[in-house]
Amino acid sequence: MTAAETQRNTQYLVHYRTVRVNNQDIFYREAGSQSAPVILLLHGFPTSSNMFRNLIPRLAGSFRVIAPDYPGYGQSSMPDHKSFEYSFENLANIIDGGLVP
Repeated sequence: MTAAETQRNTQYLVHYRTVRVNNQDIFYREAGSQSAPVILLLHGFPTSSNMFRNLIPRLAGSFRVIAPDYPGYGQSSMPDHKSFEYSFENLANIIDGGLVP
């Protein structure tokens, strides 16, 4: 068995967390060392961080991986469209306001 095979077979624990940002509960998956370089995995529409479930443990050996669910997706808050503007700017503000180290 080579070193590359050992690395590939290593599994890293994925943590499931929620943070409050701009009155919204934002769910995210996180794995890897706190001191490692960060990779932020942002899902497309209409998906969630679940799409990265197999990728996160593979990247966690070299990076701190963070994969949030946008508001209205996955396990994050689903605010009414009358009280929350689902714009790219607002989604970026949510991500920047609580998840980016």
